[in-house]
Amino acid sequence: MDVALAYAGSVLALGAMALLMLVQLLVADVIGIRAKHVPGTPVLADHQSLLFRTTRTVANTNESIAVFILAILFCILSGASPAYTAYAAWAFVLSRALYAVFYYCNLQTLRSSIFAVAILSLVAMLILGFSA
Repeated sequence: MDVALAYAGSVLALGAMALLMLVQLLVADVIGIRAKHVPGTPVLADHQSLLFRTTRTVANTNESIAVFILAILFCILSGASPAYTAYAAWAFVLSRALYAVFYYCNLQTLRSSIFAVAILSLVAMLILGFSA
């Protein structure tokens, strides 16, 4: 079976994650412009500030994206189940999208809970890779 075809769901999840990252970046930029934030100056740490929450969302996604990419590559190269890899990858992408929404809305408990789902998705991909 062709690897690209077998893992098409996971590759699509990678594309969706790239789109999500672009949207998060644009949201943070628009909020920064509307807040008249001077580019290059630090954003004050204040969870009541939408600018802070949007920039933290971008930063947090940047912190976890490398593990996501490596986990998918590990699953593909180790021959892990394409279906389960795709399920875990999409769980990660969807949980990261919800994480962003919950962070923007300052829903701290939901944000933390969905962050745990994203971490569990990464763990699931690593388990799939190691057990292949």
